[in-house]
Amino acid sequence: MPTPEEIWADADLPTRRLAGLALNPSASQDVLLRLLADGPPAVRMVLCRDRILPDAVVEAVLVHPDTRTRSFFARNPHVDPAQRARLVDDPEWFVRAHLAGPPRLPHGGAHRPLPDETVVHMLCTYDNEALGQGLYQQISPALRRAMPTHPAAKVRALGVGEWGQLSAGTRAALLADPDAEVRDRAERHARLDDPAWVERELPERSCHGRWDLLMYRALSRTVVDTVLNAPVAEAERAAIAGNPSLPADVVILLAADPDPEVRTRIAHRADLGPVERRALAADPDPGVRLALSVHPGLTEEERASIDFTIPANGCFDALPGWPSAPPDPQDVRRDATSGHPLLRRRAAKDRFLPPDLVERLTADDDLGVRVLLAQHHPDAPGPLLLRSFLEYENPGRAHLTTRPNFPTAGLAVFAGHEDPEVRALAARDPRTEPATVERLTRDRDPAVRAALARHPNLPQPRLSELLDDEELAHAAAANPALPPGVVDRLMTTDGRRV
Repeated sequence: MPTPEEIWADADLPTRRLAGLALNPSASQDVLLRLLADGPPAVRMVLCRDRILPDAVVEAVLVHPDTRTRSFFARNPHVDPAQRARLVDDPEWFVRAHLAGPPRLPHGGAHRPLPDETVVHMLCTYDNEALGQGLYQQISPALRRAMPTHPAAKVRALGVGEWGQLSAGTRAALLADPDAEVRDRAERHARLDDPAWVERELPERSCHGRWDLLMYRALSRTVVDTVLNAPVAEAERAAIAGNPSLPADVVILLAADPDPEVRTRIAHRADLGPVERRALAADPDPGVRLALSVHPGLTEEERASIDFTIPANGCFDALPGWPSAPPDPQDVRRDATSGHPLLRRRAAKDRFLPPDLVERLTADDDLGVRVLLAQHHPDAPGPLLLRSFLEYENPGRAHLTTRPNFPTAGLAVFAGHEDPEVRALAARDPRTEPATVERLTRDRDPAVRAALARHPNLPQPRLSELLDDEELAHAAAANPALPPGVVDRLMTTDGRRV
């Protein structure tokens, strides 16, 4: 079966025009249905995967005889997940596996969860090969919290994966679960809390399994002493420095370790004592001082007294995601009002941030705070989104244009900007002058050319010209100003009406 890339590579010019028409926001329902019924594979791929569809077209997609066509809809990130969920019992494994796998998203995007009842049905009826790893990204926070105590054993079995966040009572219930798979998974997690088991199973050579145990699992004193005195590989002291099971005397010892990486990891520990905090606050290594400066045990005055520097040109592309539980509002407010930019950045990632803190952080003097707020908060204001886009030059900036409040008015002013991504903003402004639109379809940057080829103010002679352009025909056919007569002509290819 050809890949999507191969399907598109095999598409000729008439097919690419039809694919553009499939994305045209002015294309009628009848046109879309005809493209779905008779269009070549590349057209059906674009139609089903890359846009929101009218209800009648959705109904036709769900019963389309071609497996690949239905599978493209199963991975559509634009439609309501409840529409995709209607493929949950598709007769073809290929379609069900694509539904379980999350849709492809632009950089920085967040997956919307499937309906809870759909996820439960999939967990209870799909085999492991169809489920893969992608389904977890499509589970709602509420269902994730409920999974360890869910009535369905298959759901509880997956919920065991939240072991580190479960109460002692819930863990005990899972260890005594009537279902063998649930008990087995719970027992495997419980063993990781047993220092004797970890010591017995710890690989003798450096490997992924050894590093995982050293960093995250319960360590016996014997294992800790071995790492301190005779480590198998370099950096193992740093590996155990963040382990929650580390004895207090070893925390004190490693707080003065000659390796700054070890001291940096120790500086993040919540159980770090006041003597060690004071020593690390004056550490000669700037990375250690920065790590210590956000320690939860410090007062604002103590933070302010630390000589730390936040690296410039940071990347703030953390995915919005769906937290398992909202953070404590008091903790968020404390961080949002802190004098420390890294704490304010942490608060800015809370999608439930109240309006007064949104207003406060919108005016923050730290770029990272503003960008993270713009990326994460559903009500991020338009001026903040535009300012963040203009000032932030990492790949995640493109995601900002997908946020609900990203402005359109006035963007034509950027048509002459030296940055091509900023020039392309002119394509979003409905008042960009026709002459400017036409000029930008000849821009030196291909992304700018493609964006402006879709602008409804593109003069008709230039639009007609682009329909025969190998590079821009696809974008030009998606132009909502395409005249009905041209649409009808495009629906006829190689003498065959679509």
